[in-house]
Amino acid sequence: MKQISVLFLACMGLLSHSANAQSKGSYTVNGFVTDSQTGEKLISAYVFDQVSQQGTTTNAYGFFSMTLPKDSVALQVSFIGYRPYLQGSFLNRRGVTEMDVMLVPDDILLEEVEVVGVRAGEVQERTQMSSVNLDIKTVKNLPVLLGETDLLKVIQLLPGVQSGTEGTSGFYVRGGGPDQNLILIDGVPVYNVSHLFGFFSVFNADAINNVQLIKGGFPAEYGGRLSSVLDVRMKEGNMKEWKAEGAVGVISSKLTVEGPLWKDRTSMLVSGRRTYLDVLTQPIILANNPNGSGGYYFYDLNAKINHRINRNNQLYLSFYDGKDEAYIRYNETWENQGFRSVFKSDNSLNWGNRIATARWNWIITPQLFSNVTATYSRYRFITDLNLEDTQTELATGQSNVDRFAITYLSQIEDKGAKWDFDYAPSPNHAIKFGASFTQHAYDPGVNSITFSSGGNSIDTNFGSFSQMANDYVAYLQDDWKIGDRLRVNAGIHFNGFQVEEVNYSSLQPRLSARYLLSEKSSLKWSYVQMVQYMHLLANQTIGLPTDLWVPVTASIRPQEAWQTAIGYAHNLGQGWELTLEGYYKDMQNLIEYKDGASFLFGFEDWQEKVTVGRGWAYGAEFLLEKKTGRTTGWLGYTWAKATRQFDEINFGDPYPYTYDRRHDVSLTMSHQFNEKWSGGLVWVYGTGR
Repeated sequence: MKQISVLFLACMGLLSHSANAQSKGSYTVNGFVTDSQTGEKLISAYVFDQVSQQGTTTNAYGFFSMTLPKDSVALQVSFIGYRPYLQGSFLNRRGVTEMDVMLVPDDILLEEVEVVGVRAGEVQERTQMSSVNLDIKTVKNLPVLLGETDLLKVIQLLPGVQSGTEGTSGFYVRGGGPDQNLILIDGVPVYNVSHLFGFFSVFNADAINNVQLIKGGFPAEYGGRLSSVLDVRMKEGNMKEWKAEGAVGVISSKLTVEGPLWKDRTSMLVSGRRTYLDVLTQPIILANNPNGSGGYYFYDLNAKINHRINRNNQLYLSFYDGKDEAYIRYNETWENQGFRSVFKSDNSLNWGNRIATARWNWIITPQLFSNVTATYSRYRFITDLNLEDTQTELATGQSNVDRFAITYLSQIEDKGAKWDFDYAPSPNHAIKFGASFTQHAYDPGVNSITFSSGGNSIDTNFGSFSQMANDYVAYLQDDWKIGDRLRVNAGIHFNGFQVEEVNYSSLQPRLSARYLLSEKSSLKWSYVQMVQYMHLLANQTIGLPTDLWVPVTASIRPQEAWQTAIGYAHNLGQGWELTLEGYYKDMQNLIEYKDGASFLFGFEDWQEKVTVGRGWAYGAEFLLEKKTGRTTGWLGYTWAKATRQFDEINFGDPYPYTYDRRHDVSLTMSHQFNEKWSGGLVWVYGTGR
C-alpha cells in the first residue's frame, strides 16, 4: 500500500495549496454551462478565453474552472447544436469571478448559420486522442431497428470498433474482447449491455444526455479494463417545465417524463421501455397448444432526481433496472386406469442489471471541484428448469408427487464509493485526482439440483461458489501546457486487488501529448498501461448472455496490456473535423475456454476449463466528421489485424482473433429537413467475420 500512500499525500498537498493560496497575479473564472430551455448541464462544452488563448471543457457535471494570467476575459463557449456564446468581462479584483452560461439551442434549421471566430471542433486543441463524443440528437436521427434507436449499433460504426455477430449489440475495440470494455452509466460499471439475445442494448436514448467513447490514451481516472471506456451520462431532468415524450414501436413502447419538483432547484426524470412480444405471441401459442404458454419480454427503467442546495453543492440520485425473460410453461391433466395425472413444467431464462448511485457535487474553492459517489451494481443470469408430476388414485384420494428442479446462477455484485477532484491551480495546469474502493461479490456459475419422490429428497449445489474481492484505486494526472504549442497529459493510476489470500497491485502510467502544427492542426501521441483484475468467460456463438465474470486467482493472473498510438487532427472549419490514427496494442494473461470445455452445468471449477494466452493488435483509423449544420455524420475507415495465441488452442500456434476484420468502412448521414422531418442513412462494408 506504499504507492497509494504516496498518491494520497500528493493529493492532500494539492488540496492544502488550493485552500490556502491563490497564484500571485492570476485570476480564476468558473461556472456551469447549461441548456437555457431545460437547465440540463452540457458535458464537454468548449470554453475558450480569446484574451489569454486558454481553453478547457466542462466536466461530467457541466462545470468549468480556468485560472488566467490577466484580469479581463473574452469568454467564448460553444457546444454542438447550440448557438455560441461570447461575453467580455473584467474579473473580480479578489481574483475570483463566477460566470454561469446558458446556451440557446440552435433551432434555425432551414438556414446555415456561420459564426465568425467560433472554434467548431477544438479536436486539434485537446490532448486527449482516440476519443469520440457522440451527439445524442444525431444518434436518434440514424436508421432504427424495429422502431428502436440503439446506441451500441451507432458505436459499432466508429473507426476502431468491430461488431460481433451480425445484428447484435456486442462490440470489440482495437482487437480487444467484450470484457475489456468499461461501460459506465453515470460512472457505474454495467456488466451486460444486451437485450433480445444481443439485438438491442440496454441504453434508452430518450434518457441519455452525453456519450463518450475512449479507445486509447486513457486518462488516469479510468482503469480496470484494457480496451475502451464507454461513458454514458443520463439526463438530469428538466429544471424549467414538465415534458413527456413517448413512442410506440413494432415490438416495444417507451415513455419519458421529466420536470421540476422545485423550479431551478430540484428536477426528476423517469423513463421506461418494455417489449410486448409475450403478449403478441400468446394467442399463437394457445392456438397450437391450449395446455402451454410461453413468451419473451424485456424492460428498462431509468430514474433520476437532483437537487441544487446552493451554487456550490448539488445532490443526485439515479437508478437503472433492466431485465430480459424468456419462459415456457406447460400444464396437462389426464385420467387412466383409476388414476389422475397432473404434469407441470415451468422453465425460464432471465438476466438483467440493476444500478444505483448517490452523488454529491461540492465546489470546495473556486479552483477545486469535487464529486463524492456511492455506487451499487449487480448483473445476474439465471436458468430455471422445474418439473412436477402428481399421481392421484381416484378411489382413495391418495397422491404421490415427484418434483425435479435445476437452477444455474451466474452473478456479480459491486458496492463502492469514490471521491474525484478537478483542480485548476494555474493557467498552465489542469489537475485531476481521486480514490475509490469497490467490493466485488462473484458467483461465477453455481448449479443447484433438488429432487423429491416418495419421501426421499436430494438437495445439492456444485460448481464455482461465491468469492469476495476488494478493489482499491487512486489516481493523479496533470494536463500541462508547455509553451504555445505543446501540451502534455501525464498521469499515474494505482490499482490494488485482494481476493481471498491473494493480493495484486499495479502502477499504470498514462502519457499523452499534443503538438500544434498550426492553429487548425496538431500531432498527437499516447502511451498507456492497463491492468484488468477480472475475466469474462463467454460463449460467443449461441447468442445467449451466458457470461461468467470471474476474478483473478493465485493461478489466473490479471490481464495486462500496453498500447501506443500516434495521430493527426485537423479542424477543417464549417463543422468538419479530420483525424488519422495508428496504434499497436499488446495483451498478456488472456483466458479462453479449452477446446471442448462446457460453459453450463459442469461439475468442475471454472479454472479447470480455461487456458491462458496472449494477444496483439495493430491498425490504422480514418475519421472525417461533420458536426454542425442541417446535415451531419461521418465517414470512417479502419485497417486492423488482431491475433491470439494459447498453448491449448490451435496446437499453440497464433491464429486470427474471432472478430478479426482487415477492412471496415462506415458512412452515416443525418439530415434535418425542417422542424418536423429528418432522415438518416447508414452504409457499412467489412471483410472478415
